Amino acid sequence: MSSEHEQQQSRPSSEQAEQPSKEPWAGLELSLPHGRSPTGIVSFIERVLVELTHEDIGAEFVSTNLAGVKRTQFIAVDHAGQRFQKRYFDERLGWHETTVSRGVVRDELVSRLSQLSLDRIDETPNTDPDTFHVKPVHQFRAPTS
Repeated sequence: MSSEHEQQQSRPSSEQAEQPSKEPWAGLELSLPHGRSPTGIVSFIERVLVELTHEDIGAEFVSTNLAGVKRTQFIAVDHAGQRFQKRYFDERLGWHETTVSRGVVRDELVSRLSQLSLDRIDETPNTDPDTFHVKPVHQFRAPTS
């Protein structure tokens, strides 16, 4: 009986620190480069996908390079979490929207978060890092008509 209690007490306090608010998705963010293992990235993305199906939130990957800012947003369009709206923004091309499967979202996010952006190799050190975060949908920049 005491071993379960000991395991709970021995968990790192970082698990609690990851979630500064009561929202279970509040700590789901990452900047590149990072120190997570490939398995850690997959686990992180699976947690993101679960949260996207339970709340009115979305995931956004933002990349800044010499050509400008690029945003990719994913928002669940069904409660089963099998279809997602993908919004892509490029400063030169504007917004593009499509519907994609959960597997496509998973693969794309794992790929993006598992490697450094090749677009950033020749950039100055003042360029902002690529970032990934989960936040309420109403805080996203929406496509304009």
